[in-house]
Amino acid sequence: MRLIFLLGLAGFASAFSLRTTDPMLTLIADDLGVTVRQAALLASAYTLPYALMQIVLGPVGDAIGKSRLVRLALAVLTVGLALSTIAPTYGTVMAGRILAGAFAGGIIPASMALIGDRVPYEERQIAISRFLLAVILGQMSGSAVSGALAEAFGWRMVFGLSSGLTALICVAALIGLAREVETRSPLSVADAQRRYATVLTNPASLIVFATVAAEGLLIFGVFPFVAPVLMEHGAAGAFQAGLTIAAFAIGGVVYSAVVRRMIASLGQWGMMKAGGLAAGLAYLVIAFPVPWPVVSLAFLVAGFGFYMLHNTMQTQATELAPTARGSALALFASCFFIGQGIGPVLYGFISTHTGFAPLFLGVGALTAGLGFASARLIRRG
Repeated sequence: MRLIFLLGLAGFASAFSLRTTDPMLTLIADDLGVTVRQAALLASAYTLPYALMQIVLGPVGDAIGKSRLVRLALAVLTVGLALSTIAPTYGTVMAGRILAGAFAGGIIPASMALIGDRVPYEERQIAISRFLLAVILGQMSGSAVSGALAEAFGWRMVFGLSSGLTALICVAALIGLAREVETRSPLSVADAQRRYATVLTNPASLIVFATVAAEGLLIFGVFPFVAPVLMEHGAAGAFQAGLTIAAFAIGGVVYSAVVRRMIASLGQWGMMKAGGLAAGLAYLVIAFPVPWPVVSLAFLVAGFGFYMLHNTMQTQATELAPTARGSALALFASCFFIGQGIGPVLYGFISTHTGFAPLFLGVGALTAGLGFASARLIRRG
């Protein structure tokens, strides 16, 4: 389907730029003269604006049209990535990441909301999983490419490549989505409040949003620390870190290949339980002194489990408020990336005082129970 393909390209661009910093944080820290903990804040500089701007961009997408918002967001994302490439100091690199993250936030949730508008519910989880495959490939490419390129040519080359790629996808979206016809409405604060109130009147909303925030905090919050974690397991360098983060995305690719059969055998509630359990157990393995290839394999399993849980939650989110779907998916994404943004700050503090092993023990245990708790609470509601 042409629409899914174009939205997939847009999602690829957003995900590619999101994960590029994680494998090369030690290189950025050395080049800019800051600590790894300070460099890790560049991940939060992307994810927190991404999350917070959802409050604005959700109603904007419902008002001006979701396809138009995707095109606008791609254009500004290109500019933010270009600024990150040429920024001379730590502060200016952070400013570029903030701009890029703020508008990248308009892409994936608006795309999922548009899929929700166009695809019947019984086929929606499959359609979203196909879109999600493009997002996963973006994450995988961003991690693997950035690790290899940064070691060979420097981290600025990575941001430059990301900017050029996003520019090409922006042109494709401007041409390919120009004919999308969507109902528009006046944009006002009162209208935005009404849409959010519609979403929050559904009793399942708070559980869905809390779950996805916990996903971001527990599962993705550790990503900026992959490179120093791997050093404790016998690896060194951005390349191995990139491969390990890419392994998480490969787990998502495997999930996309078997999703139809898994839904048929487990159902959505079983998917949530099994997904959280698999991701949690994988993170528990990392707490032990295993070789770094085992850590990479654990990230692959964690990725498979995460996408089992997350894809089910995405499908739930598309039905929270069908008349305000853009706003619902915006809140969903906002909560997810608030969790991701808080993670590096919180885990940087924890790991400084306890090391990484206790951190992964705690994160793994909480993740293992997340799917069970969420499925039970949503079904009660």
